Amino acid sequence: MRRHPVRATGKIGRGAQLRKGGEWCKRRWRWPAGMIWASPMSRFTLLLGGDLTRTPALDAEIADSRIIAADSGMRHAALLDVKPELWVGDFDSVPDGFEDAYVDVARRTFPSEKDKTDGEIAIAAALEAGATSLLLAGAFGGERADHMFLHFAQALQLSERGIAAKLTSGHQEGVPLVPGRRHSFAYADGTLFSILGFSELSGLTVEGAKWPLDAVEVPFGSSLTLSNVADGGLSITLMKGRALFMAHLLNDGER
Repeated sequence: MRRHPVRATGKIGRGAQLRKGGEWCKRRWRWPAGMIWASPMSRFTLLLGGDLTRTPALDAEIADSRIIAADSGMRHAALLDVKPELWVGDFDSVPDGFEDAYVDVARRTFPSEKDKTDGEIAIAAALEAGATSLLLAGAFGGERADHMFLHFAQALQLSERGIAAKLTSGHQEGVPLVPGRRHSFAYADGTLFSILGFSELSGLTVEGAKWPLDAVEVPFGSSLTLSNVADGGLSITLMKGRALFMAHLLNDGER
């Protein structure tokens, strides 16, 4: 049966298919020496193919985190002065010379016709290695708007599984709003922010903003929650629904 051109044949997890000696072999989850190891709790930064600007705030975010690059996201490694422990993907969008420059980084190569994006493969690898918190760096912009939308959806899905997820471009940040939880943000007054609804929203409260909201109902597709401004200790509570908070940071990624 012919598979969809974005869809995959390789799998990460128990019984993963690993390339060895020119043949595919099954084994339980255990990376070969020099690749990636599991830990009970860990923070991962995933380098994705979108836009990324280095800022002091981003440097602080990635400090002490483990790093996995997804295909062309490897180009951000030099920008951030980091060396990923693993590089995954089909390598169809890697700039010339990059594969030779990072020949010492462990990698997993997948067919170009696969059922997962390179970013989703990177997420799966991090989770199998024990990730409890993910920073998706390069999740905004890029040449593929569909991939950016998928990053938003993946962050929401991770949040629903109890895994902390944050998206960043250095100048923009996004986090899922967990229903029933009061989210407090330390952004400077004047920071522009929006709440992107992926469903109708119920009981949405926004405090510490130029335009506060008090337990409002927001229909799916409404622009009510776009383009607000932080003003005195921003906090947001959502009782029901799926939504992503997005902040547009000030100069140099200042919060």
